[in-house]
Amino acid sequence: MMNRPLLLSIVLAGMSFGTAWAVRGQFGHEQGAAWAGAVGGLAIVLLSKRQDWYAKAFQLTLASAIGWGIGGIISYGKVVGYGRGLDFGNVYYGLAMLFVIGGLFGLIGGGLFGLTLASSRAKPANWPQLLVEMTAGAIIFYYFLIEEMGWLMTPPRSEAWAACFGMTVALLWHMIRHKQYAAIRVAVMAGFAAGFGFAFGNFLQVMGHSSGIKFNFWNVMEYSIGFFGGIGMAYGTFTSKWEVTETDSNRNSLIAPLLLVLLAFPLIVWDQSFETDRLTEIFKNASPLVDIALTVENVQWISFLLAIAFGGYWLYHYLKTRSLYLKLSSDSLYIYFLSYFGMYISYSILITAAFMSLYRIEQYLYICNFLVIAFTIKKLTPAFTDRGLNINRWTVNFLFALAFLAILTALAISSHGELHGAQVRFE
Repeated sequence: MMNRPLLLSIVLAGMSFGTAWAVRGQFGHEQGAAWAGAVGGLAIVLLSKRQDWYAKAFQLTLASAIGWGIGGIISYGKVVGYGRGLDFGNVYYGLAMLFVIGGLFGLIGGGLFGLTLASSRAKPANWPQLLVEMTAGAIIFYYFLIEEMGWLMTPPRSEAWAACFGMTVALLWHMIRHKQYAAIRVAVMAGFAAGFGFAFGNFLQVMGHSSGIKFNFWNVMEYSIGFFGGIGMAYGTFTSKWEVTETDSNRNSLIAPLLLVLLAFPLIVWDQSFETDRLTEIFKNASPLVDIALTVENVQWISFLLAIAFGGYWLYHYLKTRSLYLKLSSDSLYIYFLSYFGMYISYSILITAAFMSLYRIEQYLYICNFLVIAFTIKKLTPAFTDRGLNINRWTVNFLFALAFLAILTALAISSHGELHGAQVRFE
């Protein structure tokens, strides 16, 4: 049985990740997924209440961001469309492939996060070796699966899933060889949960559209993969055994993670998302009464200055000390987490014009989630346990998940007629 502190902690981690992943829907691609992954990883660090994890909070945040961000190269728009079909074969294929895609997101994100948790100054992770192995795995698997064998998941779109699959195999093999069993558990839990969340989210999206309720049900699907993925990564983390590592941070080791997390991700999101043409179209539909050109310019400047001010402040805050080693406090990381998370939500409200129109009601649900997380995250402390690796149980759960997807498929195809955006993979 799961104890109450653990249950509440993983649910709050799921809310953090789910809200950030729903926000990611406005930005997409690798940069949006990376920012969401950073928020989810840092939420788990704060929940842990471990000083040795605070010491490498930014390395953990960066590992989670890169891991979950890698999956952003996968194209899944048509796969979602398969789940909106009318025949069992196509719909089940769509849900199963979303299970695979979500699994790749979680396996890489959870694996890199877990390896960073296990890394220490005495036993550092061999990141250059892992990078070479994952790159080789991506190239080899893509070539054989796509170019040679022609196993196309979503033609004619990108088949980058095969490259991610190769990276996942290389990552797992690396962890097995180096006996990183706790990291393997985090990867598997995150992958299984994110895969289920993506498939289940597509089912919820289909049922929502069938109901005729006016709501952004695509966003429900996005929240679902983030919520379940966050639960899986937190559960894998809190039910694994971790050695206590250093409780202080090397100031020089913080520079690269801080630059990437604080400045690079927000500025790339700003550059790729706040284009004039896109904002003009959105604001025109939201409120034709405002001065569109002036509003677009103001939003572009506000979002840009927000990123610069945020990054500059926290860079100065964490690097101002002259001491080589420093301790990162829970209070400081808590304020940083709220400001980083809050800026992501602010970007979403700005880019959707939710600040001047109520037509995007889900944007205000983000704020509700944020407030619950803000008032609760410091009060929870999970009870760590060591449940190890249970391959037999994982196999049974995997088979059960496939059977459950079949039930969802039957329910979905019986609930609606032809839906807009439906795709056919097999005639």
